[in-house]
Amino acid sequence: MKRFLILGAHGQLGHELQAAFFGAGEIIAHNRAACDLSDPPSVRTAIRAAQPDVILNAAAYTAVDRAESEPELAMRINGETPGVIAEEAKKIGALLVHYSTDYVFDGSKNKPWTEDDPVNPLNVYGETKLAGERSIQQVGGPFLIFRTSWVFAPHGQNFLRTMLRLGQEREELKIVNDQRGAPTSASALSVGTRSVLMAGRSLDEVTGIYHMTCAGETTWAGFAQSIFAKAHTDKPWASVSGIPASQYPTPARRPANSVLSNAKLKAAFGVALPSWETALGEALQTLETQQARTLSS
Repeated sequence: MKRFLILGAHGQLGHELQAAFFGAGEIIAHNRAACDLSDPPSVRTAIRAAQPDVILNAAAYTAVDRAESEPELAMRINGETPGVIAEEAKKIGALLVHYSTDYVFDGSKNKPWTEDDPVNPLNVYGETKLAGERSIQQVGGPFLIFRTSWVFAPHGQNFLRTMLRLGQEREELKIVNDQRGAPTSASALSVGTRSVLMAGRSLDEVTGIYHMTCAGETTWAGFAQSIFAKAHTDKPWASVSGIPASQYPTPARRPANSVLSNAKLKAAFGVALPSWETALGEALQTLETQQARTLSS
C-alpha cells in the first residue's frame, strides 16, 4: 500500500486530491499549520516524518495580484520551497507531483501552448511558479509537474464562487472578454492526477512537465455566462457585459492566451480531462447538493 502525502490539504486542490485518492493507499494530509511552505525547515520535518511514496504538492502562493507587492514571500513559497520538497523526495525515493500554471507563458501565441514553447511570464506569480519548476528540475529526482489553468471548485476562493455571489448582488457585471483559457475544476485535475499515477508507466520514462487542463476554451466573460446559465436560482442573475482587459486594470498583467495543449499528457498516459462545461456542471451540482443538505439539517 502506497503512502501519499498531500500538502495544502485545506486548499481547493488539496481538498479534492484527498477525495480522488481515497482508497488508493494511506493518505497523510497537511494544512499550512502542519507544513508551512514559507518555512522550509517545517517542510523538511513533515516529509521526513511522513516517509511517503508520493508527495502531492497542492500548496502554493496563489494571490496573483498580491504577489506583485509580496514578491519575496511568493518566491519563497512558489519558487524556493518546491526545490526543498524535491530534495527530500529524492532522499527517500518518493515521487513528487507538483502543480504549476499557464501564467509561465506570455500569451502571445495564437495556438494552444505546448510544453516545449518558450516561457516568458508577465507577472510575479508566473515568475515564481516558473522558478519552482526549475528548482524541482535541478534537483533531479523523479517528478511530475502539471501545468493547469483557471482552477475552480465548489469551495475555496475562486472565480466560480465569486461569480455566484456577485451575480446575485448586482444587476450587471463587466467581465474581461479578451483573455482566453480553459477553466479546470480541482476535481477533474485531481482525478486526472490519480489516473496518471495508476497508468502503470515507469516514472523514469515519464518524469517531466505536462499540461493538464479541462478540454475546450473560453473567456472570463464566457465562463461567467456559462455559470449563470447552468446555476439554478429563484432570483435573476446579473447580465454580463464583455470588456477588454485594458478597461479592468489589475496589479498583475495576465496573458491574452492561456490555452494549454494536453496532447503530451494524452500520448504519455492516455489521460484526458472532461470539457470545462462538464466540469462546471458537476461543480454546480455539488454545490446544490451541499446547499440542500444544509437546508434539510
